[in-house]
Amino acid sequence: MLRLPAEWERHEATLIALPHIHTDWKLCLEEILNSYELFVKTIAQFEPVIGLCLDIKETQKRFGKNPNITWIESEYNDTWIRDYGPIDYVKDGRLQAYDFTFNAWGGKFKSDKDDAVNSFLYANKVLNGTLLRVDFILEGGSIESNGDGTLLSTTKCLLNPNRNAHLNRVQIEAKIKNLFGLKDIWLLENGYLEGDDTDAHIDTLARFIAKNIIAYVTCKDKNDSHYEPLKLMEEELKSLHVKLIPLPLPEPIYYDNERLPATYANFVFVNGGLIVPTYGQPSDKIALQTLQNALPHLRVVGVDASVFIRQHGSLHCACIHRIQR
Repeated sequence: MLRLPAEWERHEATLIALPHIHTDWKLCLEEILNSYELFVKTIAQFEPVIGLCLDIKETQKRFGKNPNITWIESEYNDTWIRDYGPIDYVKDGRLQAYDFTFNAWGGKFKSDKDDAVNSFLYANKVLNGTLLRVDFILEGGSIESNGDGTLLSTTKCLLNPNRNAHLNRVQIEAKIKNLFGLKDIWLLENGYLEGDDTDAHIDTLARFIAKNIIAYVTCKDKNDSHYEPLKLMEEELKSLHVKLIPLPLPEPIYYDNERLPATYANFVFVNGGLIVPTYGQPSDKIALQTLQNALPHLRVVGVDASVFIRQHGSLHCACIHRIQR
């Protein structure tokens, strides 16, 4: 029996990859390191963190001693480990992991070192268990599991010819169903964020927060370019017959004359809590309260993601979980 866990299930640890001088963060490295420091220390309040870095000594100087944070020296191209890290699944009651091929969101960037990270983690016993390499391109941020056999994604990403061009829709869905033991795959045709490099990753748009509850992004401004596609996405979600929790779309944020993909849907489940990206806007409070009301058993906290989105990702993109065995 196969099962893809939900993200709110108990975690053994959360993995992150710290920005360094050889990543695209080099022009604002100090700012993003300050942001990561806050993010990592917030995660560590709830559960252990395994952090990849280039230099352990320099990293420990910045972060100080924390028994809940372990640093591992590694090489990687990018920091968005959600999309190239190992994806846990359960087979016959045993936790295992897939190592999918990573091509940097359709060949947009270099990815050779990112694609080798998982084999490094297992070969060096940073992570234990079984890792299975899969000749199939799939990013962690492109899929959402309710833990009970249903997967949510988007056609713009999952069926994009820049990933698995040799396979058609039927073959792609069959492949994913077989890998994760799924009963249903729900693919949204609509929804996107300006400035997004991922071809509409679902973790920027709509997320399971319980087996039959989805939190999703909405836009109230009819003059905003997102209004129509997000309205159409909302209609698709309504047809799925699940409870829906609308989240506001932040006011437009620009950097270097480019609109950035700010979203509250890129939240992170941790043991006993939920970490939500914030952007220094009045809508932050609305998003935090909405999610707290929907998840009263968790402690909902905000972490400023204003710098994260300069490279077109946010908090969920920056980490991936190791499910508790």
